[in-house]
Amino acid sequence: MSNQKLISFDSLSLQDFNADAEMIPLMTPEDEEEMANEDLPKTLPILPLRNTVLFPGVVIPITAGRDKSIKLINDANAGDKIIGVVAQKNEEIEDPSINDIYPIGTVARILRVLKMPDGNVTVILQGKKRFEIDAMISERPYFKADIKEVPEKRPGVYDTEFNAIIDSMRELAIEIIKESPNIPTEATFAIKNIESQSFLINFISSNMNLSVQEKQNLLEMNVLKERALETLKYMNVELQKLELKNDIQTKVRIDLDQQQREYFLHQQMKTIQEELGGVTYEQEFEEMRQRAKAKKWDEKTAKNFEKEFSKFQRMNPQSPDFGIQRNYLELILDLPWEHFSKDKFDLKNAQKILDRDHFGLEDVKKRIIEHLAVLKLRNDMKSPILCLTGPPGVGKTSIGRSIAEALGREYVRISLGGLRDEAEIRGHRKTYIGAMPGRIIQNIKKAGTSNPVFILDEIDKLSISHNGDPSSALLEVLDPEQNNSFYDNFLEMGYDLSKVMFIATSNTMSTIQPALRDRMEVIQMSGYTIEEKVEIARQHLVPKQLKEHGLTSKDLTIGKRQLEKIVEGYTRESG
Repeated sequence: MSNQKLISFDSLSLQDFNADAEMIPLMTPEDEEEMANEDLPKTLPILPLRNTVLFPGVVIPITAGRDKSIKLINDANAGDKIIGVVAQKNEEIEDPSINDIYPIGTVARILRVLKMPDGNVTVILQGKKRFEIDAMISERPYFKADIKEVPEKRPGVYDTEFNAIIDSMRELAIEIIKESPNIPTEATFAIKNIESQSFLINFISSNMNLSVQEKQNLLEMNVLKERALETLKYMNVELQKLELKNDIQTKVRIDLDQQQREYFLHQQMKTIQEELGGVTYEQEFEEMRQRAKAKKWDEKTAKNFEKEFSKFQRMNPQSPDFGIQRNYLELILDLPWEHFSKDKFDLKNAQKILDRDHFGLEDVKKRIIEHLAVLKLRNDMKSPILCLTGPPGVGKTSIGRSIAEALGREYVRISLGGLRDEAEIRGHRKTYIGAMPGRIIQNIKKAGTSNPVFILDEIDKLSISHNGDPSSALLEVLDPEQNNSFYDNFLEMGYDLSKVMFIATSNTMSTIQPALRDRMEVIQMSGYTIEEKVEIARQHLVPKQLKEHGLTSKDLTIGKRQLEKIVEGYTRESG
């Protein structure tokens, strides 16, 4: 129902009307009978209305702004106060002609005329009877026409169907008033106090949210029962719309209230953190933004970071995904994108370091020096992956550390012994709880450079399980043609491993997957002879053990014969 009209109706008090007792807003059956017996004049001035339709018995305020309308109202108010009211077909037309107005309207009585400060005139009208324009007499200074009454067919007193329709209309009207937040609840008293059935129909039709065309169609219905049924249909539609609208508003209000509550709590948390000297989320965002500006990464990586960072800022800090997203962004910021250690290809110094750390192994050291010489000539890492294979304890892993020192690179090592989960190599997808990047990316982050010496220890001890085949995941890592864009499931971007110097170690080559073995150049490291073991003990092990026990060479001296005896009796293994 229209809020404006109901308020206008409800706010009218008896003193707003003339002293005639019959001019009250709510009609009684006696008022209706008296109105029905009134004779209509044959000629009436016609007042076109822009955006409303007047129904019999209904009281509405009308604001007149056109000169023709103001003159008509003033003339009628000075006379018998009876006019004919019709609706315009198009409210945009300023000066309507006979073809621009509907032929059927309502005879109205002027109850009161109020002059506004802006020059307009507000007139309070009460509908009387329906009429039809028979012939237009004149159009100047305003419309005058011959009219004839339009008879209305009313149902009998004992028409149970009509009475049921009226009861339904009354109940629906009360429901609509309750559902609509814009209609005052006092309007229910008006509905309950309407005794006249025809006036109830007209009152509800006048106050519904219908177009002028739809209200005009209701007014033109001659059978009151049909008009009541059609009005009831409109009321059902309006009630359904109101219920749906209220349901949507309730859901939105609940969501909004929850958001406001969370915002309030976040602001309180932010204030508490600031008081305690903690870091607020805004400070964290700003720190990430500044770190990103200092990064030297390509355009694709920068765009991906901006996208994920914007997503992070919109997240609720209490969401489980907030921590995962933070870890992801911190990983991107911590990775050494395009940051490399400067290589020192001094082969004499490399030979010196290898001789210092390892006794014997001349063939192995010679092959490593040759490998470094080729890298110096090519100035890239696209070369076969070295795989040092031999018995335990012969110095496979320590040679890798010596190579890293000789080249001036960072040294990282991962042990692959017993590894059976492919995610350890490639990482977990971010959708999983506790997701982490793979150990390759983790150790690159730990190294702080994109070209460390990377030791893959015990590569022969990889195993296969229902979680995948880790050795197959290593195929991409160790292939110089593919590892320039190694894909980690957690990082969700390609990372360049082509500058990394991978060195694998194994005890045997028989258990390594053939495809993986083909990607590596195997360097055999056999065991030591007794003489070599004695020299290793004399030059490396004995000084080391003396130092660990707080002794010096003056406190304890072990001769060569004693070392030979220890080696022969207690070190039968190759290493």
